[in-house]
Amino acid sequence: MKIDFLSEAKNIEEWVVSIRREIHKYPETMYEEFKTSQLIREKLDELNVEYEHPIAETGVLAQIGTGEEPCVALRADMDALPIQEENDLDFKSTIDGKMHACGHDCHVAMLLGAVKIFKKHEEKIKGTIKFLFQPAEEGGAGGLKMREEGALDNPKVSKVFGLHVWPTLPTGSIGSRSGTFLASAGFFEVEIRGKGGHAAMPHFSIDPITTTSQIISSLQSIISRETDPLEPAVLSVTYVNGGDAHNVIPESIRFGGTIRSLTMDGQMRVQKRLKEVVEGVSISNGCSARVLFPGKVYPPTVNDPDCWKDIKSYSKNIFGKNIVEMDPVMGGEDFAYYTEVCPGCFIALGIGNEEKGTTVSVHNPNFKADEDALHLGVALHVMMATEALNEF
Repeated sequence: MKIDFLSEAKNIEEWVVSIRREIHKYPETMYEEFKTSQLIREKLDELNVEYEHPIAETGVLAQIGTGEEPCVALRADMDALPIQEENDLDFKSTIDGKMHACGHDCHVAMLLGAVKIFKKHEEKIKGTIKFLFQPAEEGGAGGLKMREEGALDNPKVSKVFGLHVWPTLPTGSIGSRSGTFLASAGFFEVEIRGKGGHAAMPHFSIDPITTTSQIISSLQSIISRETDPLEPAVLSVTYVNGGDAHNVIPESIRFGGTIRSLTMDGQMRVQKRLKEVVEGVSISNGCSARVLFPGKVYPPTVNDPDCWKDIKSYSKNIFGKNIVEMDPVMGGEDFAYYTEVCPGCFIALGIGNEEKGTTVSVHNPNFKADEDALHLGVALHVMMATEALNEF
């Protein structure tokens, strides 16, 4: 199957950008992507593309080709984040407290662009291409639900690919690596209970605040003194809640955060030690503790070496020499649930442009995407799926 990836993607650039902006205006967090899902289905209907909905609650699974093997899959996540946007854009978020601060609006638009191109060339496809519009990447393990509900089956997917916009890479480049690319990611929640009382008479109370401060300090030693420096791991406390008066020692304090490791063994070890440290320090201060690890622990995202090798080779037609071998990243991705069972590769698509202010990190209220990169992502999607099918 021969397709001029870059020129065809450039021809639909305005269409892709308009979709991205529409999604950006109406961000929806995990498993609430109803408007986003509706927009995707409307575009698929316009293109006369078959799809399954709902899958994984709000997801959409589209398909083009013969309906038989060989089959490859392309994935885009759909959900936004609970962040108040601070950008001054014509298409800024219209929903208070919600924002596409991780570029998933770009991901959906680029994948729809790939659908549009493949539909034009459907008679040339020798096999099947699946398009996974997935909900709840941001902590909801939507990738696992998609997988469990058969997104990779009937026909069985032989290879799976995904993109993520990447502010630290310049526009016009891509990056990734062979093997473990992204970390295992898990979350923790802790409640420390003491005995409340008057702040002027602390000896009649059991102070959960001083206990919590000791716990948080002690937790850092799990990484700095118990973890091999050559085995990357992160333990970050990201919130502390408790008390609302100047003269009252509160009854309890809640705090939580995230654990990251490049291995599942490392993730489980840090979880175990966190629980032991929290409970030990609490007991020594006369408090009680409750430790939870909510949600799913995302496994590491592991790229198939041959897939990355092939992508580096044939993507030179789009990116030239701007293909970067990256170090592992401690961010997590539920794309990992696909590569647990199927060879695949997850690619960072550069959107960094200092003049446009698009180098701000993801998960930031000032995050912006360089839309000049979107047609490149469309071309890369089309190229990855095409070349994968050509191997069979």
